[in-house]
Formats: sequence, structure tokens, C-alpha cells
Amino acid sequence: MRVLAFRHVPFEGAGRIEPVLRARGIDLDYVDLYAPDAGVPDPAGYSGLIFLGGPMSVNDPLPYLRVEEQIIRDAVARNLPILGVCLGAQLIAHAMGASVFSNAGSEIGWFDLRFTTAAAGDPLFCGLACETVFHWHGETFDLPAGAELLASSDRCRNQAFRLGDRVYGLQFHLEVTPSMIADWCLQDENCGDVRELAAPLDPNRNAARLSELSESAFGAWCGLL
Repeated sequence: MRVLAFRHVPFEGAGRIEPVLRARGIDLDYVDLYAPDAGVPDPAGYSGLIFLGGPMSVNDPLPYLRVEEQIIRDAVARNLPILGVCLGAQLIAHAMGASVFSNAGSEIGWFDLRFTTAAAGDPLFCGLACETVFHWHGETFDLPAGAELLASSDRCRNQAFRLGDRVYGLQFHLEVTPSMIADWCLQDENCGDVRELAAPLDPNRNAARLSELSESAFGAWCGLL
């Protein structure tokens, strides 16, 4: 069994998702459509698709993002499991007809996330009420038609949604490790965001609990494959 992950910059990989997949005997392949001459793989050869984060906007005139959106629409029509993280969640929402736009303010760092009553019966988030997770985004999205809201934060209402039974969009980052957070802070693409922070980010602040949450949520997503 194999899963295909769409990467948008070299430094935003699958993080904690990858060992969860490997532990269940699921292989992970990456595709970088932003790279010159990158080929478009056939998603029909995969059991699920993951769309990762990135510093660009869904609204940027980048042809490879439009290609990914068509892949998402085709996968939804085929009932293929899809997981979108941050930019990936925005891509799913946009591909399915919803708007993506600037949030009231950036949400970068460790912030509380409240799970909705709908999440109580959701395979990925059942039993969760409020958790402190990692965020890094300046945009948000409307929910696509028919989607179920699963989580919100004080700074951003639409933090997680499920579309049908197999498509999930997460605005927040369960996948990050402390080393990933530290590396993101050093990337040129993120320097503007980092300058706006009131204090340096602590990569380890809630890392132990985030590891537990990622194992639970991503493990449940593997069950959909």
C-alpha cells in the first residue's frame, strides 16, 4: 500500500505522518510539482493522497496548484482518502468551490484548539475537547459545501473539516517535530512571519502531547486507506 504526498517547498515534509504510515506497512512517496520538469504521477496507483503546507497562497497564479486542485476533485469523485495540512487544507477547500482569504491575523505558534460536537463522533478526533497544537498560517477558508466543522480556535474558526467520510482538511500542524519548527524559523520564505512574532517560538513547548495526538489522528486516517 502506498500514499502520495504533494510537497510545496523542500522544508515542509510529512513529519510525524511518515513514521505512522511506516509502522502500518504503508509506503510514502513525495511529488514536488513546483519543481521544473516535475512529472504528474497517476494518483490511481495510490491508496490515499496527502497535500502538505507551504508559504504560498492558494490564490497565487501558480499553475501547479491548479493541477493539484484538479487531482483533488478527481480523487474526491473516486472516494479516495485525502488529508490536507495547512495550505493542503486550503487547496481542498478551494478545489471544492470554497473561498480562501486572509485571516483576521496571523496565527503562528502554540494555540488552543477546541473540537466541535461533530468531532465527538469522528474517527480522527473522538474523545478530544481542547488541545494546544502548533499553527503557522495567515490565511483561512470557507467550508466547502457539505463539509463538517471539526475544530476551531480563538483566532480562526475553520480549523478542521471532514468532507464525506474520507477527506480531511487540517489548518493546524499535528505533523511537526521540534526540529521542523526550529528549521521553519530559519527559512528565508518565513522571515517576514518570524519578524512579526512577539517572542521566539519554543519548538518543544507541547511536543510530547503533539506526538500523541499525531499518532492517534494519523493512525486513524490510515484506517481509511
